[in-house]
Amino acid sequence: MVRVHIPSQLLQRTGRRRVVDVEGGTIRSVIEALERDYPGLLFNICRETGDLRPFVNVFLEGEDVRYLAGLETTVSSGDTVHIFHSVAGGS
Repeated sequence: MVRVHIPSQLLQRTGRRRVVDVEGGTIRSVIEALERDYPGLLFNICRETGDLRPFVNVFLEGEDVRYLAGLETTVSSGDTVHIFHSVAGGS
C-alpha cells in the first residue's frame, strides 16, 4: 500500500480523509486507484490527456515526480505520496 496525503481542496472527494492508502506500482496507477476509490479525483489531478494539471504537484518521498519519471515513477509499498495544489499570490 502507498500512503497518499490529500490536499484540503480535495477533501470533499475523500469524505474528509486527509490520508488514504491505495495500491499501485507507479504514480499513474496510484492516481487511477484514487479515482476508483474516490470518483472525481482524477479530474482534479490530471488533464483529459492524462498528464498532471499544471497547478498540481505530486511528490514521492519528498521528490517532485516531474523531476523523476513523471507519472511513470515507480512506487513501492510503504512509500508516501503528497499531492499539492500550487499556491499563487504576491503583494
